[in-house]
Amino acid sequence: MRERLVLIVAYDGAELLDIACVSSSLDIANRGGARPPYRTVLATPSGHAVTCDSGLRLEAQVALERFTTPPDTLVVSGGLGHLAAAATPTLVGHVRRLAGLARRVSSVCTGATVLAEAGLLAHRRATSHWMYAEQLARAYPEVRVDPDPIFVRDGNVATSGGVTSALDLTLSFIEEDHGTALARGVALGMVAYLQRPGSQAQMSMFLSRTPGDDLVVLRTRDHIVSHLAGDLGAATLARLAGVSERHLSRLFLTHLRETPAQYVRRTRTEAAAHLLVSTTLPLAAVARRCGFGSTESLRQAFLAYHAVPPSRFRAERRAGGAPLGPEASR
Repeated sequence: MRERLVLIVAYDGAELLDIACVSSSLDIANRGGARPPYRTVLATPSGHAVTCDSGLRLEAQVALERFTTPPDTLVVSGGLGHLAAAATPTLVGHVRRLAGLARRVSSVCTGATVLAEAGLLAHRRATSHWMYAEQLARAYPEVRVDPDPIFVRDGNVATSGGVTSALDLTLSFIEEDHGTALARGVALGMVAYLQRPGSQAQMSMFLSRTPGDDLVVLRTRDHIVSHLAGDLGAATLARLAGVSERHLSRLFLTHLRETPAQYVRRTRTEAAAHLLVSTTLPLAAVARRCGFGSTESLRQAFLAYHAVPPSRFRAERRAGGAPLGPEASR
């Protein structure tokens, strides 16, 4: 194989980030040594330039109707124009045609509407931007819509959540094609906080902000997320924040509706969930990296938050299509 051809389908009202997250990630992968390299092509109806949601115009490289080369990966972008795109029979028909030629078929954000209209999501589990997931489920009852995950893989069809989840989905493709090391390198090149597994919630605590942006709470949260394996006891956190334990607890309850200890345990559990899905680390190593004192403590946390032990959590997410790459031996 000389190259991996990735065809991105855009239309008027497409979201620019849905397109750029994919194309930029693949370009960085090429610079990082992807072999065979990716070649990204932007296709639009009739090959016309499209106006994105932001008002910027993008020139097409090819007319969707005239593209006949089998793509390695087909990507349908989302955007506010997704309903009009799904209501265009020629666009939907050619997406269906090209999907039959592609090794992988995917959508970003509301691009799932186009895939659903093409019949490509029937009886499959899929996701979309959490704001539009209910709309998708109502319009296409044969699709098993899950509004929570960042992305979902069902067979050779992948759908992703809102906007920047395109980065997470593309990283999973790079990991599948070229291994974990290159995918992590691309994540660093994109200055992404971490490579998130598809099962992570779109509304993750790693992305959420504190109502009111209280500086003490923000700084304490940043420290917690950055030092999961360290001492995150109430006394230590209060000393670092420069306030009393009682005052720090009051601030957390006001702004996060949970105590510092509750937030620490929940954050460690989410980080452990990420490692369980995205690596092959043994449970003891996951527990150690995330600050749990033992595998039993890890198990109790997963029973509390996910109602299943960590081993079952990993097995279920792996069976659901989340990619796992080789983990460095350490």
